[in-house]
This record gives sequence, structure tokens and C-alpha cells, in this order.
Amino acid sequence: MAEQSPPPRCDTAERARVIAAAHALGVPRDYGRRHRLRIMREPRELACIGSDIHGREQWLAPPAARAWARMHTAARRDGIELQVVSAFRSAAYQLRIIQRKLDHGQSIGEILRVSAAPGYSEHHCGRVVDITTPGYSALEEEFEQSPAFAWLQAQASGFGFRLSYPRDNPHGIAYEPWHWCWRRA
Repeated sequence: MAEQSPPPRCDTAERARVIAAAHALGVPRDYGRRHRLRIMREPRELACIGSDIHGREQWLAPPAARAWARMHTAARRDGIELQVVSAFRSAAYQLRIIQRKLDHGQSIGEILRVSAAPGYSEHHCGRVVDITTPGYSALEEEFEQSPAFAWLQAQASGFGFRLSYPRDNPHGIAYEPWHWCWRRA
């Protein structure tokens, strides 16, 4: 399969429109302040990091992509298979996720306990990888029981990655043992 073009990104004006649309869906206007989250700027450039567990190409900002490649290779050398579930997604894409969940009957409160509001998701910055490993359900807490999670806890910081949403995090986002953000080594 030939490499596709990077996914569309939101410029400042589009991001403002997306955030306004999120408020119209019920995201509180003080969401960022209340959850200690800042608006995430989307990267100018993205690099393909290969396919996710569903066969879709995934993208990161180039420095994060290089760090991911090094970490992925090191894990493989140690007998650990790290698989990508999700990486970059735009604020507009995040808005579609929120809308889809609302359409399926979830309340905005329920949604915001497990998903950051459009504009505030770390996925927008192009430095986040949601990770799984064979034998474990994607995006489930059971990932913390995997050898891959233990490896990440011991090794990820050496590649510049850290767990963004540990238990009882100050952002009020549900515990996500699969969500790792590159912050620079």
C-alpha cells in the first residue's frame, strides 16, 4: 500500500471554529481552565510512523516520530511488541468523535471524562501514541497488566515519552495506561 498524504490539520482560525462548535455541543467554556489543559497547536509537518492495528496509516510530528521509531526498535530487541492504536488527530477529527458519541446517547459529561475536548487533546500536537500489544484489548486498563506496559514504565522516559494520564491525574481525565506523549529526551 502506497503511503498516503498526511491527514488535514487545523490552522488557528479552523481550531477556533472547532472549539466554538464544541461549546455548542455542551463543552463548558471554562473547560481548559477547570481541567488544567491548554489549547494544543497542531504541527506544521507530520511524518508517517506506519500502520495502526486497523491498518490505517498513523502520523506524528517528525521529532516524535523519530523517538517512536527508536523506542519501538528497542522494545522489539527486548522481546516487546508495541502496536499503535492512534497517534495524531486534528481538533476537527476530535469534534467528530465527540459528535459521534453524543449521537450514540452518551452525555457530554460522560464523554469528557474519557476524551479531551476538541482543541485540548494531546493527540492534536502530534507527539502522542496510544499503544497496545498482542493479547490485550486496545484502549483498556488491562494494558497495565501487560509486559509492554511494564517495559514502557521502565524504558519510555529514556526516549522522551511519559504517561500523560496516570491514576488521579490533575486533569480529571480517566486513567489511560496506553497514552504516551513525547516530551523530548
